[in-house]
Amino acid sequence: MVNWEQTLRQQWVRVGFGDMTVESDETRHVFEVQVSLAGLDPDAVCVELYAEAAKGGGPFRQKMSYVRRLESSISRHCYRGSVSAGRPMTDYTARIIPHQAGVAVPLEASYILWQR
Repeated sequence: MVNWEQTLRQQWVRVGFGDMTVESDETRHVFEVQVSLAGLDPDAVCVELYAEAAKGGGPFRQKMSYVRRLESSISRHCYRGSVSAGRPMTDYTARIIPHQAGVAVPLEASYILWQR
């Protein structure tokens, strides 16, 4: 765990988002986002779709699936997630948070990177 945290501390400033595409139909929004992990292992992070609470509920969080490493770079990867079209696609944003079994990352952590 100490090595994981040290690696995050060193690499996090270089983690970032690339292009994002959204395909929608009457029932689903399918998001695909490119991320640069700056040498971090894809298993060391969780890429999520996030939306603020709607109609009195809690915030919406859904883990995106790892799709592939982009051919043009060793550190750029593609993730995909699908959500109901019951809300506008503009309600959702992608975010990257650290991930390690047994570790909770609070919202106050500086290691949450928002796409917008």
